Amino acid sequence: MKEAADMAIPHLFRCPISLDLFKDPVTLCTGQTYDRSSIEKWLAAGNLTCPVTMQKLHDPSIVPNHTLRHLIDQWLHMGDQFDPDYLATIDSLASLKYSLESHEGTLEDKLQTLKKIRELSEQSPSGNSCLLQLGFLPLFLELVFGRVKAKLSQDCIKFVDLALSCAVRLLHLSGLESLNMLKEESKLASFLDLLEHGTDVVKISLCHLLELISSSSSLETKELREMLGRTRELLHGLVLLVSHGSEASEAGIKALTALSSLQSNQQNLVREGAIDGLITYILRAERRENNLAPMAMATLEKLAGIESTKEALINNPDGVNALVRMVFRVSDHEGSESAVSLLMIICYDSLRAREEAIGAGVLTQLLLLLQSQCSCRTKTKARMLLKLLRSKWAEDSHRV
Repeated sequence: MKEAADMAIPHLFRCPISLDLFKDPVTLCTGQTYDRSSIEKWLAAGNLTCPVTMQKLHDPSIVPNHTLRHLIDQWLHMGDQFDPDYLATIDSLASLKYSLESHEGTLEDKLQTLKKIRELSEQSPSGNSCLLQLGFLPLFLELVFGRVKAKLSQDCIKFVDLALSCAVRLLHLSGLESLNMLKEESKLASFLDLLEHGTDVVKISLCHLLELISSSSSLETKELREMLGRTRELLHGLVLLVSHGSEASEAGIKALTALSSLQSNQQNLVREGAIDGLITYILRAERRENNLAPMAMATLEKLAGIESTKEALINNPDGVNALVRMVFRVSDHEGSESAVSLLMIICYDSLRAREEAIGAGVLTQLLLLLQSQCSCRTKTKARMLLKLLRSKWAEDSHRV
């Protein structure tokens, strides 16, 4: 085992404060790593910012960087036998990270730096692991949501697009605690701005973030999940996204479905027009391949326990018609069960719904469904709906 003094210390293995070899590396919420003794002195002096990035610390806790500690131990133990290519990749990424964090350089320079980072991570088998070890995830998120931009230039759009896609890829390999930055008002404002004005690619990535957050059961993001479900601008923006029939509509459906899984969000979604948005998507989806109409139907069914959902379905001029058309489709039977269940719910108490359903051809649709290869449970529900319509028709005729 060689002494550190006998070898050139890689930039990655030096504390940014002391410039000496790390003895006990720890990481801040900003993703920056320091030697424990150095950063503790900095914090004890009353500083509430990250020494390198000067970002305000929304969480002052420090976390041991075991991965970096292990790398340093390997480097010290193996000396010249330490994989030079691996070390070169890490050192190159560390230098590029410094360039991204620097306040110098144009946006075009930073865009090129980001492209180099992506290329290096893709070329190396352990590229994404290296990015996580070096704290790139919180950096990418900070670059995307760090400033509210009144108007996005073309270069800025390209930069945000690339940084966001890199962040989403890393989030699939790590925890979601870095996303807690969205609890900050300015960061959430940037998110909403991008959801409204970003490209379809950016909107798809944002929807992936929402899906990850809402699908997680982690206690670390519980407060964030609840906050997003209360953010009216966010829910309304998602409803508009699924309604407009853009390339991002499918990602919007997935995000909206994930949000609806939390019972506390359901009333808010209905209030912000989710029912009308889902109906519009279902009707438009017939003209699109690989659509998520069955998922949209399942989401409607999930929201059907709320009284205002039934009212919205009946009051929407195309609501009942959309459900009837989903009862039987030649291509597949996904969504049929949800459509039948929803029709049973709204037809039970509403003469108007029953008349609209019959006028839209629900009886023919149900008979076709019963002759198809759909599941036994779906056929059972179809028979129940037929029986309901028959008995209610008799009651309605008797009243007349």
